[in-house]
Amino acid sequence: MLTYQALRTAFEQDADSVAAAGMKKYMRNQFAFYGYQTKPRKAIYHDGLRDAKKSGQIDWELLEQCWQDPHRELQYFVCDYLIAMEKHLQMTDLPKIERFVRSKQWWDTIDTLVKPISYLTWNDPAGPTLMLKWSQDPDFWVRRVAIEFQLLRKGETDTALLAQIIENNLGSQEFFINKAIGWALRDYSKTNPAWVADFINRHQEDLSKLSIREGSKYLKN
Repeated sequence: MLTYQALRTAFEQDADSVAAAGMKKYMRNQFAFYGYQTKPRKAIYHDGLRDAKKSGQIDWELLEQCWQDPHRELQYFVCDYLIAMEKHLQMTDLPKIERFVRSKQWWDTIDTLVKPISYLTWNDPAGPTLMLKWSQDPDFWVRRVAIEFQLLRKGETDTALLAQIIENNLGSQEFFINKAIGWALRDYSKTNPAWVADFINRHQEDLSKLSIREGSKYLKN
């Protein structure tokens, strides 16, 4: 059974202070680490996630405890847990996930939390309206989620919504916003290069050079 104390004990057992220092530096000294790479980190709670999926019960208290822990591996656990439990999430759970989006923010957790958020909003009629609202949020990390939430939807992409969300963020000087715009365009260009090329052409003056470079990566000259 997954518990906060059991996870802490497991992570502490083989903590690597040298690797942890390097990870902390890479993340601009914003978070403490135990020093685990992805594969051994996930191995610690692999069986626990399997059992959680069988139970179908989401332990929000556990997730909150782990999120508040100073070590980044515990926030990664929360993200992996939510992805594993996608089928058991409800739109009414989104405010709880939003709290994670709005705290301890950096690209690593933000881009992972996009996955369960995308799952929740895929077929829910309230999803597009909410993401459009998020695309205008004062918090640029929340806007980044809105820009990225249709990644990998391919032919299911709502292009009108994608265009509006990106247009709501044109002229931004924020690197993480302009990078996300580029990624969203690049991803959809694999499905509909003509649409992406036209969008970039029509917004040439307002798109950042970074967004254009990323978005044009797979377009033919």
